[in-house]
Amino acid sequence: MTVASILWRRLDTPGHDACRLEGSAAGWRLDGTAVFREGGLPARLDYAVSGDSAWQTQHGQVRGWIGARSIEISVARTAAGVWTLNGVAVEGLAHCVDLDFGFTPATNLLQLRRLALAEGQVVDAPVAWLDVSTGVLDVLVQRYERRGQTTYWYEAPRFNYAALLEVTAIGFVRRYPGLWEADSDADPE
Repeated sequence: MTVASILWRRLDTPGHDACRLEGSAAGWRLDGTAVFREGGLPARLDYAVSGDSAWQTQHGQVRGWIGARSIEISVARTAAGVWTLNGVAVEGLAHCVDLDFGFTPATNLLQLRRLALAEGQVVDAPVAWLDVSTGVLDVLVQRYERRGQTTYWYEAPRFNYAALLEVTAIGFVRRYPGLWEADSDADPE
């Protein structure tokens, strides 16, 4: 069953991203398509991430293209915490629970739902972060502080980025200052 959908407009380069969240008793699934410029080249990336009912990532996939280069990437996480990239184990990610696709704001929803922070609560949430332009899966340290019912202070020191994120009731980021802004969002269906 579809729970919610959203359309974002990219702010730092031309682009859009449309995403939908589906849920069932067994878990959830994010499905989307991002169209934008990457390194000056047009890009179209279809993505999906699925997880269990506790919002723990199990699998992710990205397919599409950047310029003339085709992209087909599969990421998986076993119950034991082993991450694989296209079937090959990636070391140093065992402490990560969440998958983050660097080209879309959709995957922030995964951390926010799993963490379920109370107002005033702060947590470091390292993620397995996919840089689709290089095909590398690596750790990205993130910090979230819930400031209000629909706001989180967010930091990603690796990119020297910190901002107040605004989210929808479902957990999609509505405003990601300097990067993304929702054109529209739908209430749960």
